[in-house]
Amino acid sequence: MPLNSVNTNSDAALALQNLNATNAQISTAQTEINTGLSISSAKDNGAVWAIAQGQRAQVASLSAVTQSIQRGVSAVDVALSAGQTVSDLLVQIKTKVLAASDTSLNTSARLALNNDFKSLLAQITTVTNNANFNGVNLLTNGAGNYTALANADATSVITVKAENLSVGGPNVGFSATASFATATQAQGYISTVNLAIQNVSTALGALGTGSNALSAQLTFVGNLSATLNTGIGNLVDADMAQASAQLQALQTKQQLGVQALSIANGESSNLLSLFKNIQ
Repeated sequence: MPLNSVNTNSDAALALQNLNATNAQISTAQTEINTGLSISSAKDNGAVWAIAQGQRAQVASLSAVTQSIQRGVSAVDVALSAGQTVSDLLVQIKTKVLAASDTSLNTSARLALNNDFKSLLAQITTVTNNANFNGVNLLTNGAGNYTALANADATSVITVKAENLSVGGPNVGFSATASFATATQAQGYISTVNLAIQNVSTALGALGTGSNALSAQLTFVGNLSATLNTGIGNLVDADMAQASAQLQALQTKQQLGVQALSIANGESSNLLSLFKNIQ
């Protein structure tokens, strides 16, 4: 048992030391409960905190990758929708040139079909020029490919090739000034429109493949990000049930520590009462 004197109350000093240690543990437990983290700063565990911080940086980078891929998916989806419209317009154009190739038609009827033909070509131009998403257009003449980030280090990318579906381009084939006045001229466009329909279908297939690649990578990046977040949680998250139980135990220990300190501080009063009895 520690020796007490008038100058030094070793029991009180020991009780105070124990109480301070309990208060520090209570502060730690309360921080875990408030933040949900067992390691919230480098001073808690520098090595583990550094690992978790590195993984957080990876997750943040994957967020930028996700945004890049999502922009690509949206741009390709817009291109696919517009491309489908182009394909439908070409089918209508085919009906016009086929009808106009009928030699029994009179001039006014063929002229009406020609006006429809030119209007449909103009609609293709309008559709392709407006197939934009966030400044990206994959269907116009001179359109660039879309390149999306594929990993957090920017060392891997996914490229979706642009498909020129504009009037006068390699896929549609018609010139912007195309027209017909005779059955022979109209019949000459049949092979052109058939090839255009085939080319546009091939282009849409390529865009669809690109869209699928982007979607698959988007799913992978999402799963990877979720896995990394789970790993971070395993490293630094607090066990809330355990922390709550520990806090209750420490609070009880704190109350007992206060009582012990009070008893130890009362020993000097006991000594003083002994001197009063001597008098």
